[in-house]
Amino acid sequence: MIKAEHLTKKFHNFTALNDVTCTIPKGSIYGMVGSNGAGKSTFLRLISGVYRPDAGSLTIDDQPVYENPAVKERISYIADTLYFLPGANMNRMAKLYASIYSRFDQKRFQKLTEAFELDPTLSINSFSKGMKRQAAIILALSCRPDYMFFDETFDGLDPVMRNLVKSLICKDVLEYNATTIITSHSLRELEDICDQLSLLHKGGLVLQSDIENLKTRQFKVQIAFREDYDENLFRDIPHIHFKKSGSVASMIVSGDRDVTAAKLHSLSPVLLDILPLTLEEVFTYEMETLGYNFDKILEEQDEDEKESI
Repeated sequence: MIKAEHLTKKFHNFTALNDVTCTIPKGSIYGMVGSNGAGKSTFLRLISGVYRPDAGSLTIDDQPVYENPAVKERISYIADTLYFLPGANMNRMAKLYASIYSRFDQKRFQKLTEAFELDPTLSINSFSKGMKRQAAIILALSCRPDYMFFDETFDGLDPVMRNLVKSLICKDVLEYNATTIITSHSLRELEDICDQLSLLHKGGLVLQSDIENLKTRQFKVQIAFREDYDENLFRDIPHIHFKKSGSVASMIVSGDRDVTAAKLHSLSPVLLDILPLTLEEVFTYEMETLGYNFDKILEEQDEDEKESI
């Protein structure tokens, strides 16, 4: 289990992480989204033992990570900016990893290089951006780590490779009870793989929740009546958003779907649709209840993505 309490990290006058507290259960896939500068990479570097916290605490299985080789041997961390030994091929990198990680699995390394169709005898410098990312993933997975941290894991991978990487991560979580943290700019990228999602903004953790709870506890209602009506008609329906256009109203409702449907049917509407929300819509309304403008945060993320292209 990973536990962060009031975690803070500063660089001169810039606060990269500010009072972050979270618990990540063992055997889960934890997604973290946020714009550039939100603190995602800093969080992973702290949890990998690259940085020392300025305040607060960070433990893995109740052990501190910084300057703790026994804990670090159980971690594989793929940074957003990759590094390989100058002129090295994958075989040479595998020897380096094997000298550090006692559980490095040479057979798995060979199988993965074949699955990704990479030549381990070629210089990694000759690889494309996506191939370098694949090489880093192969080396990380071959270490058989208990904890895997991926910073912008899918950046540069084509859809086929993305699905392969997701399958391998899920396999390790299911078979070896590994714990994974994945950061990304995109909610859509993490929606189909993560158990929990969190949102970092300007160094703070503003929202985190189990994905199934996020998706099932809220839904969209579209309803219409022949006679005129206003929001007061739905005072017994727990909703966090209401908008009326003409005779049709839209609401975001929290609670039991069947109970809500029965209550709304009793009002004899001429139109009633109950629709699931996308994860982005769920985050939008959750953020609004917390007083944040999620649309503005998304715009900042879009600008970050454009600048990185």
